[in-house]
Amino acid sequence: MFAIIRSGGKQYRVAEGEHLFVERDVLGSAEKDKITFDEVLMIGGDKPKVGSPTVSGASVVARVVRESRGPKIIVFKKKRRKNHTKRKHGHRQNIVELRIESIKA
Repeated sequence: MFAIIRSGGKQYRVAEGEHLFVERDVLGSAEKDKITFDEVLMIGGDKPKVGSPTVSGASVVARVVRESRGPKIIVFKKKRRKNHTKRKHGHRQNIVELRIESIKA
């Protein structure tokens, strides 16, 4: 059984026991032990359920494994005119690793 959930404008396909990396800013305070996702777009398996836009009464429960930072992303900007300088910036997103515990239809 799997589910498709929405978190922070992104959609994730999850199954029980899988690990998922989600942006920490979207979850708010990730200090909680368990997080419940109520925006379930689809539940798949033997009898799939598709929501419009969400499946009513469905939820996905996940446990926080750890908080960390994602890989560094380099942002490089350059324009081909004389008075424009090159700019190089780096960014690391705060992420939370979750383990999916249960999918409730």
